[in-house]
Amino acid sequence: MGSLVGERQLETVTRHVEEAVAKGATVVAGGVARPDIGPYFFEPTILDGVEAPMAVCTEETFGPVVSIYRFTDENEAVELANSTSYGLNSSVWTKDGRRGREIAARLRTGTVNINEGYAPAYGSVQSPMGGMKDSGLGRRHGSEGILKFTEAQTVAQQRLVPMAPSFGLDDEKYAAFMSTSLKVMKALRLR
Repeated sequence: MGSLVGERQLETVTRHVEEAVAKGATVVAGGVARPDIGPYFFEPTILDGVEAPMAVCTEETFGPVVSIYRFTDENEAVELANSTSYGLNSSVWTKDGRRGREIAARLRTGTVNINEGYAPAYGSVQSPMGGMKDSGLGRRHGSEGILKFTEAQTVAQQRLVPMAPSFGLDDEKYAAFMSTSLKVMKALRLR
C-alpha cells in the first residue's frame, strides 16, 4: 500500500475514519496514520457499521478505507450502492459470473469489476474510463475518450438556390417559387 498524495488527503482520510468511529462505526482493521513509514501513510482500514450521514459513506475518501454495509438482498445492495452522488468504481463479488454481470449492469458507476477491486477495468486501456454522477469529468480511453478532446462543429454552404428571397422576388413570390420547385423535384424524384 503506497502513500497518500499529500497532507490534505491524509487529513481527509483521518477525519473520515475518526468521524465514522465517533458516530458508531467499528474499526475491523487499520484505522490510523503511520508516520513511522512516511509522512502520508495511512493503514489499510476496514470499517463496519458505516451508514449515512457519515462522511466516509457520503463523500469520496480516496484513501485505503473499505466500508462494510449490511444488506438483506440484491435489490437493497444495488439501492445502497446507487444512493450516493458519486459513481467512480464499484465491485461485485460472487461465485456466479452471470449473476455478477446482471448486478453490475444495474450499478451507476463508471467502471464495475467482478470479483476484483479495480485492476481489470484500469488495465483495459481500450475501454472508456471515468465516473458517473459527481465522479469524474467524462471519459478517457477508448473511442468515447477521444471525444473528450473534440468539439463538434457544423459547417454548411447553401448551393444552387439561396435560402432567402433572391432573383428580385419578394417573400411571397420566393416562397411560391420554392414550393413549386420542390414539387417538381419530388415529381422527378430528384434529391
